Amino acid sequence: MSRSSSPRLPAYTALAGLALVGGLVSRRPEVVALGVPFLVAVALGLLLARDPEVRASVALGRERVLQGDELAVALELSAARPVDRLEVYLDLPDGIVVAEGENPRTVRVSAGEPRTIGLRLRADRWGGYLLGRTLLRARDPLGLYLYDSEIEAEAALRVFPRPEELRALLRPRETRLHAGDELSGRKGEGVEFADVRPFAFGDAVRRVNWRASARRGELWVNEQHPERNMDIVLFLDSFAEARRGSTGTLDLAVRAAASLAARYVRRRARVGLVSFGGVLRWLQPGGGLGQLYRIVDALLDTEVSLNYAWKAIDVVPARTLPPGALVIALTPLIDDRGVRAILALHARGADLAVVELSPLPFVDPGPRETERIAFDLWRLRRDALREQLLAAGVAVSSWREGDPLAAPLQEVTAFRRRAVAARF
Repeated sequence: MSRSSSPRLPAYTALAGLALVGGLVSRRPEVVALGVPFLVAVALGLLLARDPEVRASVALGRERVLQGDELAVALELSAARPVDRLEVYLDLPDGIVVAEGENPRTVRVSAGEPRTIGLRLRADRWGGYLLGRTLLRARDPLGLYLYDSEIEAEAALRVFPRPEELRALLRPRETRLHAGDELSGRKGEGVEFADVRPFAFGDAVRRVNWRASARRGELWVNEQHPERNMDIVLFLDSFAEARRGSTGTLDLAVRAAASLAARYVRRRARVGLVSFGGVLRWLQPGGGLGQLYRIVDALLDTEVSLNYAWKAIDVVPARTLPPGALVIALTPLIDDRGVRAILALHARGADLAVVELSPLPFVDPGPRETERIAFDLWRLRRDALREQLLAAGVAVSSWREGDPLAAPLQEVTAFRRRAVAARF
């Protein structure tokens, strides 16, 4: 889609017109003679000027990239009439910058001969973008007139957050019935040895432990731990965020959720998503590469929307939070609505783990003493909130920008092991 404008007259045309009108009013021929050459030049330029009818199209080297990656962009230009000086500017959204090349740029385009301009762009922030809005400015052969046009050649680009390195994942208390990569605590058909027991009617001969049977004088069989799958729900608190510059707690949440989803899907787990904030979004747990793409695409649309309405966890569909699923809450613990939703999940008996996205690196205590006191009180309130969650039996760990995500996950795993040991 393009939008063109009529030729713009040069700036001195108005001055020439004023000189002509002023000379006629004042009856001074020398003033009229001063403006006539300019008007003649304008008239001659208008006779020679023709709209070059410039067209442009944008082609992306890749439609999906990781945050921080570069991609090639080809801008193809064509014109019905030759243009000696064509000014081209590719309008880029926030988060996409030029890594190599000139933007804007001035080129020459011959009639009927397409001209291709190459650029390399860098994606500095995750998200979904539409590229291709191009601003063009051409001049007539005498350089007296300008032809401006705006071309909307939309090309979709998806920038995924760069995944974190994870060596170990959180395990739910209970596995599901379908086959997967996680060892179940129950006993059944599997490959991992669990125990031995006396032979019973119906046991397969291949399960007989001949060494134990010979030692005890009767048949004993092996029991195994079956390999089952897991149900994982990633719970994003998107009511509020702390931000400084181009980075904030929401960026941490999206990066953590994308990394966890990719690793769990690789382990054949069923993964779901709940974005709980001003706008409620959810995906029911599912497995496979298609589910991973759906989760990441939903994460790219996550944003903090201002909403003063009180929302309880009841608004989330029940099938999104199946019984026995491990709920991993990613929250900055800023908005009370997100905190109350986490406490409500725990009250329901959900298998819950909380990763706090620390807002401290994005908050300035302030230069004045009263501001520093307020900052210290705010930190104390956050510490009291974490202690309240820990006292309730909810595993909580903090993750800061620049730290590996594996560290808080190991902390949560250690807490959950201690809690299980204390329960038994």
